[in-house]
Amino acid sequence: MNERQLIARVIAGDRLAGRTLYDTHAPRVYSLAYRLSGDAEKAREVTQDTFIRAFSRLAQFRGDAAFSTWLHRIVVTVVSNARRSEVRIAREVALDEAHSIEMTAPEAEPDLKESIARAVDNLSEAYRTTLILHDIEGYTHAEIASMLGVPEGTCKSRLSAARAQLREQLAAFKE
Repeated sequence: MNERQLIARVIAGDRLAGRTLYDTHAPRVYSLAYRLSGDAEKAREVTQDTFIRAFSRLAQFRGDAAFSTWLHRIVVTVVSNARRSEVRIAREVALDEAHSIEMTAPEAEPDLKESIARAVDNLSEAYRTTLILHDIEGYTHAEIASMLGVPEGTCKSRLSAARAQLREQLAAFKE
C-alpha cells in the first residue's frame, strides 16, 4: 500500500493505518524535533503535538510536497511556537524575584562538540532551523522553502549567514 492510500485510510478512520503512518514517520519527526529543541523531553512532546496536529488536519494535506515534508513543516511550527512561549514566560519574572537571579562567570572553554552545540543554539531561530534542515536532515533548499513558507533564495542566504556566524563563533578552534 502506498502512502496516499494509507493517508486515505487514516482519513476514513482506519486506526491501524494511522499507527502505520505514525510508525513510519515518528523516528524522523522525533529526530528533527530533538535537533531543533535540544531536549529529549521537549522532542517527545513536539513529536506528539506534531502527530496530533497532522492527524487532525490530514484531510487538508494536498500532496503538493512529500508527506514527510508536510510533517516536518508542522514540527518547525510546533517548536517555534514552544520557543516563543518559553521566551514570553521567561520575561514574566516578577521584580521581587529578579534580585535572586545570579550571574555566573563563564567556564573555561569546553571541547569542540560542546562549543558547536552552543554556537548552533546561539543562532537565530530562522538560521538554526535552516541549518539543521539542510546540513543535518539533508533537505534541499526547495524543500526547506516549502516547509518554512519562504522563497528558496531566502533559505540559501539564511544558510550562508548561519554558516558564517558559526565560523566566526568557532574561530578559536581554527589553527
